[in-house]
Amino acid sequence: MSDKRHPFDVLNQLAALRRYARSLVRNPDDAEDLVHDALVKAYERKSTFHSDGNLRNWLLSIVHNTHVDRLRRFRSTKERHEAAAHVSETVHQVDPDQSIRLKQLREAFFALPAEQRDALHLVAIEGLSYQDAADALSIPVGTLMSRVSRARARLREFEENGRRLPEGGVAGHLKLIEGGRDETR
Repeated sequence: MSDKRHPFDVLNQLAALRRYARSLVRNPDDAEDLVHDALVKAYERKSTFHSDGNLRNWLLSIVHNTHVDRLRRFRSTKERHEAAAHVSETVHQVDPDQSIRLKQLREAFFALPAEQRDALHLVAIEGLSYQDAADALSIPVGTLMSRVSRARARLREFEENGRRLPEGGVAGHLKLIEGGRDETR
């Protein structure tokens, strides 16, 4: 019960809060943590307590709700970890050649002029419609379509012509060294 002179006298309620928390978590250290977290919430929400209300019931309710929130958070974290473990088990080993190829393609993409790269990114990677991408870049749709077309043509050229970067630089080639001599693949 709360004292009429001091309606928010939490110290007189600590024993009851600790007993209840201990019955919920069955561990003295966890019970202390639970009471602490509940009291922090109670002080944060002190303005919601009505001075004519029952402080003990209000605090016990906060302890209970804090405990339920912790259980939900624990279950949610556990489920996320299990899902991540499941996904990591199904990940396939990356082929080193694919990894190098992706690196070269990324270099070619970043070697594109900025306006072509931006247009291609919005349309091909972000999946925006031509109109939405043009609006995002504040350019006419025809200009956007032209930039996307030129960017794709440059990347196709990179793919077909010995993996040369669009600005004339040569992408890093794989070199096989057999018997002491270099052979560029």
